[in-house]
Amino acid sequence: QLQLAESGGGLVQPGGSLRLSCAAFGGSLDYYSIGWFRQAPGKEREWVSCSDSRTGSTLYADSVKGRFTISRDNAKSTVYLQINSLKPEDTAVYYCASSRGCSGHVSSYDYWGRGTQVTVSS
Repeated sequence: QLQLAESGGGLVQPGGSLRLSCAAFGGSLDYYSIGWFRQAPGKEREWVSCSDSRTGSTLYADSVKGRFTISRDNAKSTVYLQINSLKPEDTAVYYCASSRGCSGHVSSYDYWGRGTQVTVSS
């Protein structure tokens, strides 16, 4: 029932920034925790961040802590991921996904967006 759509990806130089958006349709964002994942070619999908709908907590993977910031605007049914100080190793397709709570496991998330490509290159 819930549908998610990512946007905001693109090509940036190392050290650059982007703001990714995850728009939700078909359900109230109030009831969904939203996680961000990324997947580079040939690699496993990696959890990077989560916004917990019940506690208001935000969580980050060690690899992005201090550089990425997750936020939500329930009135706009949108979750954002601000990604700063980008490195080539941040290059991946970035996905958002919904759950009843925050987890680092792909299997804990039920609804997924299509992904948005982030490429960090000089």
